Amino acid sequence: MPIYSINGEKRGEIDLPEIFNYSVREDLIRKAFRAISLSLRQPYGSSPLAGLRRVGHTTKPGLGISRMPRIAGGSRVVGIASAVGGKSAHSPRSTKKLYVGINEKERKMAKFSAIAMTASADAVRKRGHRFSESLPLPVVVEDAVSGIKKTKDAVNLLKSIGLYEDILRSKEGKHIRAGRGKMRNRRYKVPKSLLIVGTDSVSLKVFKSLPGVDVASMDSLSIRKLAPGGVGGRLTVYTESAIEKLREANA
Repeated sequence: MPIYSINGEKRGEIDLPEIFNYSVREDLIRKAFRAISLSLRQPYGSSPLAGLRRVGHTTKPGLGISRMPRIAGGSRVVGIASAVGGKSAHSPRSTKKLYVGINEKERKMAKFSAIAMTASADAVRKRGHRFSESLPLPVVVEDAVSGIKKTKDAVNLLKSIGLYEDILRSKEGKHIRAGRGKMRNRRYKVPKSLLIVGTDSVSLKVFKSLPGVDVASMDSLSIRKLAPGGVGGRLTVYTESAIEKLREANA
């Protein structure tokens, strides 16, 4: 597999680790993505004392009214769910368990499958990414890419390799979100584009200014970045060091 320099030229060759030949399990990718996404939900619920803060007194029989807890000196019923002004019957509880688990072996199989799909041109094109027809996948660049500090240099690198067309696809696909979310600080949706994987995501932050681009280190690499929406085959760029770390992890 060729290694590209920061100028977009082929600098050498590198052997890919066996993880890219891993048997793909798309069902486990979807299962792992669902478990992770559902586990990120934020607990919410009403106060345990909601509807119970008013004191109610029960009357004795023989007064011609039902024996329900009522406020002192009045007829208003309080404290029960079957009356107007009472507590909520089945309100949300912040103690509800929202975490969804997945077997550790299945999680690893899903991650390895998602990494293997980044080397499949058919899977990447099926996901909708655009790149040069003659470009072999996965794309490997030298570690010097972490020294890029200007966005225009990052754009020139992607153009010379043949990946910038996917950035334009993401930019043109930006649209206003449907529903109430547009009023809640998430007005726009942008299609996912490249994923840049290195040993340190901070040194690659210049790429995050491009539409749809995500960066990740080997420690932060997850199904949510490798297979957004639970669909594998994301167009991914690895650094040399990231490839070596994958080789060690699969050893």
